Amino acid sequence: MTRLGTLYGLGVGPGDPELLTLKAARILGQVDTVFAASSSKNDYSIAAAIVAPHLPATAAVTRLPFPMTRDDAALATAWAANAAAMAAVLADGRDAAFITLGDPLLYSTFGYVLPLLRALLPDLPVVVVPGITSFQAAAARTGQVLVESGENLLIASGVDEDGRLRRALAEADNAVILKAYRSFPQLRTMLGELGLAQGTTFVTRLGHKGEAVERRLDMAPEKPHYLSLCLIKRGQT
Repeated sequence: MTRLGTLYGLGVGPGDPELLTLKAARILGQVDTVFAASSSKNDYSIAAAIVAPHLPATAAVTRLPFPMTRDDAALATAWAANAAAMAAVLADGRDAAFITLGDPLLYSTFGYVLPLLRALLPDLPVVVVPGITSFQAAAARTGQVLVESGENLLIASGVDEDGRLRRALAEADNAVILKAYRSFPQLRTMLGELGLAQGTTFVTRLGHKGEAVERRLDMAPEKPHYLSLCLIKRGQT
């Protein structure tokens, strides 16, 4: 029986290729196949562009199409198809890396695909290599301390379903809002109502062309890019 290949979940950071970890770079030079998620509307992968300087010339990069939709049925179909494509490579004994922006276990496509792969290949060896998150890089870029002393830090999505985000922000000392592009005008209004607008820094396209930092929330665009986040420091003026 052919041994199963090893699946590596590699976090590649927010954008700067130099923020890739040494371990991730080493693994990229050893695996047989690199899987990279991309929109089903094109064949471009941000993660693949980030790791390109670290790939050997012989590296095989396979792009996995994922639809940008909230249709659960369409998403489930795409995840199942992509998991099957990955399973075929791994079942053949070939090692593979699934590359993902930021960290593999934080708002990542890897988290959706992994359970499906484990269902297809119960004995699959999996190694997860953490990556630098967008909010860590944004804090470094802006020089903003995320937390200190006994403070807590909320990490949340920009979607405020049933008021959950508002309630969480009301209790948090400091916060990171990822996926801030979703319903951004409503998010900006909420932060103003909670008295947090003055302490919010907006960061978009970090490490990519068009990178921008706005320390005044009212200067942020109405429709931000997908790669946008907010750093929130309570009590900051």
